[in-house]
Amino acid sequence: MNTLISKTAKRTNSYPFEKVYIHFDKPYYALGDTVWFKVYLTMFGHQPSALSKIVYVEMINSTDSLVSSLRLQVMNGVATGDIPLSQYTLKKGNYRLRAYTNWMRNFDGDYFFNKNITVGDAINNELVTTTSFTSSEKNNLTKVNARIVYKDGDGMPYSYKKVSWQVETDNDKPLKGKGMTDNNGILSISLEGSKDLALTSRDLVTTLDRGTKKPIASTFHLKYAEPNIDVQFFPEGGELISGVRSRVAFKAIKADGLGVDVKGSIVDNEGKTVIDLQTKHLGMGVFFLVPEDGKSYKANIVYPDGTTHAYDLPRVQLSGINLAINNVESDNLSIKLAANPLFFQRYQNQKFYIVGQSGGIIYYAAQSTLLSPVYSALIAKNKFPTGLIQFTLFTDKGDPISERVTFIQRNDDGLKLTLSTAKPTFGTREKVKLDILAKANNLPSEANLSVAVIDESKVPFDENAETTILTSLLLNSELKGYIEKPNYYFNHVTPETIADLDVLMLTQGYRRFSYRDIVRDKAPSIFFLPEQSIEITGTLRNQTGMPINRGSISLTIPDRNYSVRTSTNADGVFKFSKLLLIDSSKITLNARDNVNNNSLMIMLDYPRPQGLTKNNNAPDEVANIDSVLNTYLTNSKKQFNNSHTLKEVEIKDKPPVHKVTHADFPALSGLNMMADHEVPGERFKDCGTFALCAETMLFGLTYNDNNFYITRDYNNNKKIPVQIYVNGFPVDYSYLNTINSNEVESVEIFNNDGLSGINRMSNTNGVLVINMRKAPVGHKITADELKTLFPPKYLLSFTPQGFSMGRVFYSPKYDVPRYVQNANDLRTTIYWNPIVNTDKTGAASLEFYNADGKGTYKAVVEGIDADGNIGRFVYRYKVQ
Repeated sequence: MNTLISKTAKRTNSYPFEKVYIHFDKPYYALGDTVWFKVYLTMFGHQPSALSKIVYVEMINSTDSLVSSLRLQVMNGVATGDIPLSQYTLKKGNYRLRAYTNWMRNFDGDYFFNKNITVGDAINNELVTTTSFTSSEKNNLTKVNARIVYKDGDGMPYSYKKVSWQVETDNDKPLKGKGMTDNNGILSISLEGSKDLALTSRDLVTTLDRGTKKPIASTFHLKYAEPNIDVQFFPEGGELISGVRSRVAFKAIKADGLGVDVKGSIVDNEGKTVIDLQTKHLGMGVFFLVPEDGKSYKANIVYPDGTTHAYDLPRVQLSGINLAINNVESDNLSIKLAANPLFFQRYQNQKFYIVGQSGGIIYYAAQSTLLSPVYSALIAKNKFPTGLIQFTLFTDKGDPISERVTFIQRNDDGLKLTLSTAKPTFGTREKVKLDILAKANNLPSEANLSVAVIDESKVPFDENAETTILTSLLLNSELKGYIEKPNYYFNHVTPETIADLDVLMLTQGYRRFSYRDIVRDKAPSIFFLPEQSIEITGTLRNQTGMPINRGSISLTIPDRNYSVRTSTNADGVFKFSKLLLIDSSKITLNARDNVNNNSLMIMLDYPRPQGLTKNNNAPDEVANIDSVLNTYLTNSKKQFNNSHTLKEVEIKDKPPVHKVTHADFPALSGLNMMADHEVPGERFKDCGTFALCAETMLFGLTYNDNNFYITRDYNNNKKIPVQIYVNGFPVDYSYLNTINSNEVESVEIFNNDGLSGINRMSNTNGVLVINMRKAPVGHKITADELKTLFPPKYLLSFTPQGFSMGRVFYSPKYDVPRYVQNANDLRTTIYWNPIVNTDKTGAASLEFYNADGKGTYKAVVEGIDADGNIGRFVYRYKVQ
């Protein structure tokens, strides 16, 4: 027991887990908005992390392309930032925000912070679509019926318009057809294909003919039409044991990952019905079963449409012991060990250990001797913090044999936050004073908070589906996989939600902490160290490749008038630490002050980009963005029209420079007009070898053994490489080593070859297109200009990713008469303040002005104190 406790403590202290949570100003956005957010970085029981001082926040689109990347400086465990959603560079769709530290990259990427962000378009939205799908499978055929409603930006149907549609396949015969909308703008499409075609993993592309206006193409993911339902069973403690009464949880999910209500019965191998079952919450339910010797069991499940399917339950073990937890009482946990006769006979009078841990910290440990088949005990809940508790039963040799995860919600734990105003109702544009009070353990707490106030009538959202500091740090960061509507378990805590949360603990199945490696003294592999500051590292070599010992290197940041010097070690390695760089800062490294400087080369170390990680929250993606966000987008359109007035301008500019794309090459003319992923050439500007950078910088592709593969297909064991083209000519991987990174215009990635037939002819899957810049038109230059084109090798200039400088949220002040004020304040985010600190009395006050919107305003405060207490509070007031 003592050995296990000491090993666990050593592992937790040596390899601590960091967690990232981001508080956003609102749940979804429109093009033209700004995403305002605050990052909380914690470790060791949610205390502000002192391990890392840098956090990365990335915005990724639905095709797994990186569209924005921020490097934020962390101070006292927090950082602030913002992401403008430009209508010129982005389009409507489902995005996700991913956040992590360099240290977190050593562990499972599923525990990075991930949140889906839906972005609508109220500015350039000439077509609004609403889709619904039905599907079925029979005789190896998949049938999909799509119903699409076409309307214009004003909500009027596109009546009697021609529509052509197409579904790309792996061969050169796509499914395609034509149709016409009816009077209500509705088009029905029927699709049919074999299971091998994987129809529901394809995209349906439609083109609406608007007569004299430009036709509009739309893409719809057929994954929303997947008909299959999966039901899984999870015996408490891990196994069904002969003769031991077991609680069995089950979970029914659709192909989109969302829970679905089912019912049915458990029958034994003789066809006898043992018990009926039915889901209770989000496709989850529980039943009790006493397995008998020599019997097997299956579940006959009835789906919502009346169809049925049979599922085998886990195999019954002839010998075993079960660990069960009853979490019904408010003050105590009831723990029970139950062994069947065979196990009891074999292990009678032997010692067993029970350990309860949370976040890698052991809060409970007990030793018991197996004197009877059943052992019960009560454990006070105040021994544990609020959160997920993992109980594990060990043998006297330290082998884990049974496990149970439960969740404790204590009323006396955490950071208690309150918001209040002087009155419940205010007028439009009236000043509001918001008072905050923070307490922990019934004492005032100095807390680090963030506050968002939104006009809830314009930003409606299901509170149960919200991502909060509680759902993230207590639930999502501890369990692997998707959790549907996580705030349901925290929003209004009742005996029912507590019971449903306990079933979730049984069905989720995965958690980040495992004892097996700890018992075996197997340490995790560490490739990424915690970052305390921005560092620039590299190697100084001569032309033969030999490192230069004690070489002199200077670093200069011209825009900050900053310069520093260092020396290389015996391996020629140099390092500049504690650099304060902002994005777009240019750095120059200079090795001129060395003997034979003209024969020296500076080889810069480039950070290895974080690869693509699975989006566990994909089920939260919104299929019908226009209709789901209709209220918000209607307001956004009014806001845009009120704030944008065209003025007469005189254009004095040169014609835009044509950028090379795949469309410039006849061999690639059959590819889709828009690539699935595109990487601008500027990303490769400082790459020494293009091929090496491409291996890690091409989102959506996986590199392995001199080939690139479409990541999604590769992960599904479809390991067929992409075809590579450079300026319209097919090449192999080795050719990429000859490319000058500075001459790359762009890299385009296509998940399929469209109508080109490239994949069929070359037996490949997908196309990687590398476009090179056109040589500029020649003109005379001076000798000094010529020198800048060919700098000496001892001189290196580059622009690393620096810290993103956050902007300040603008909150208007209406302290002048109404008739001189600007009209139509249609803001949805009324107030955002990511830096709110309570004083020694636990108090803080904020002031802001309401907008013109009437209805309910929602204020949300979240945060943390120095002791790791986390809290959240929601307050609403009326505006008339």
